[in-house]
Amino acid sequence: MIIGVPKEILDGEFRVAMVPDTVAKLIKSGFQVVVEKDAGSSAHFLNEDYEKAGATLAASAKEVYEKADVILKVGRPDVHPVTGKPEVQMMKKGSLLIALAFVMAYPESAAACASAGIDFISMDMVPRTTKAQRMDALSSQANLAGYKSVLLAANEFGRIFPLLMTAAGTITPARVVIMGAGVAGLQALGTAKRLGAVVEVSDVRLAVKEEVMSLGGKFIEVEGMADLQDERGYAKEASPEFLQRQKDVISKHVSNADIVITTALIPGRKAPVLVTEAMIKSMKPGSVVLDMAVEFGGNVEGSEKGKTVVKHGVKIIGHANLPALLSTQSSDLYSKNLLALLGHISKNGEVTLDLNDEIVKGALIVHQGQIINQRVAPLLAK
Repeated sequence: MIIGVPKEILDGEFRVAMVPDTVAKLIKSGFQVVVEKDAGSSAHFLNEDYEKAGATLAASAKEVYEKADVILKVGRPDVHPVTGKPEVQMMKKGSLLIALAFVMAYPESAAACASAGIDFISMDMVPRTTKAQRMDALSSQANLAGYKSVLLAANEFGRIFPLLMTAAGTITPARVVIMGAGVAGLQALGTAKRLGAVVEVSDVRLAVKEEVMSLGGKFIEVEGMADLQDERGYAKEASPEFLQRQKDVISKHVSNADIVITTALIPGRKAPVLVTEAMIKSMKPGSVVLDMAVEFGGNVEGSEKGKTVVKHGVKIIGHANLPALLSTQSSDLYSKNLLALLGHISKNGEVTLDLNDEIVKGALIVHQGQIINQRVAPLLAK
């Protein structure tokens, strides 16, 4: 089978689905690989590196899609800027698309694949199991996003993070509040602590308290907390009453914070608003808020996708794709996630989709023209 790697087309997407090292491993396992010219350039992988790895370079995305049986992408499919056609309509009928498509937020990608007769695996739907750990693209990318979020916030902040004693006086450490203790939040906590900040973390899942404390953070508890964690390890939607109590508690911590980073997401739902305009107004001038959930509705009232805005003297960062800012490493990790998945669903360069396999069952969205994923199909039936 031929694997195709096109150049990404979404704005601000600098990653590439396959790096030369993983291309070489795919070829060794029996696949042929076609890579669009300059597909890896934004992530600092050169055309000659792909050729040395054994890939064939294609002059255009059209050539990749005409040849490939399996298409590997980072971003969800969209309208191609050169041809003006939807990418799924450029692919061979019966081919398999694998992408980090956030299909619960963009279910129209599933509908487009079904209409075009394209099988579709969305990497964000890979189950959180021990067996699928090496395929967990959400975690590999969120780790980098959490790290980068602190650096961006620190860059916008007009002070240093650590305690500093000088002859001229003492500089107190920055106070950082992180909302959400998933992979991104914990990495943000670790990064902020390494920079010398005092860090407090809020989450609806009581189970993460020990992890927060083990990294040197202080866990913000809310009266009547239950462990709102689903079977996949993600946060479940909380009741309006609990969210109100949480906001009342959080508002006190936010008003004293220099930097607030929000990471809270609920798959298939709009991101909960955790930081209100009133909270922003209570913060000190020069403080910074970074909304990592801005693409999915936002945790921060007033955040804007792709922009840094100033409200009530507070900078609000709304960068929607933080892993792309670390494109070399994020591409490398993502390509390893894809390599692990392909190793699971293929043998001797041939992909077979076993619908009874738990990983395939969780991540396969469209098969033979039908939306078969039970979590996605209802979103399109509304």
